[in-house]
Amino acid sequence: MVFETLGAEPLDAMLRLRLTASEKERLREDADLAGLSMSELVRRRYFGRPIIANADAIMIKECRRLGGLIKLVHNESNGINSKETAEALIALKTYIETLSDGRQKN
Repeated sequence: MVFETLGAEPLDAMLRLRLTASEKERLREDADLAGLSMSELVRRRYFGRPIIANADAIMIKECRRLGGLIKLVHNESNGINSKETAEALIALKTYIETLSDGRQKN
C-alpha cells in the first residue's frame, strides 16, 4: 500500500513503534508546530533533514518585513537616524540568524 511519494521513491514500508502516551503527545505537538505529520517529523529528524517550525517561519517573515520598513524609514529620512536604524537592522539580522540556526539543529 503506497501512501505518498518522497522524491522518486514511494513510501511503501511501515514501521511499528512503541511509545509512552506522553512521548506520543510530545511527538504530536512537535509535528503540529512544524506543520508535519508525525511520520514526516520522525523521518526528517532521523535522516538529518531540516525541520522548520511554522512559528519560526512566520517570525522570520515578519522580521524581514520589519527590516524593509526600517530601511524605508532610513531612506526617506535621508539617514537622519542612521545609527539607530543600523542598530535595529543588525538586531533583526541577528534574530533571524538565531531562528534559522535553531531550525537547522532540529
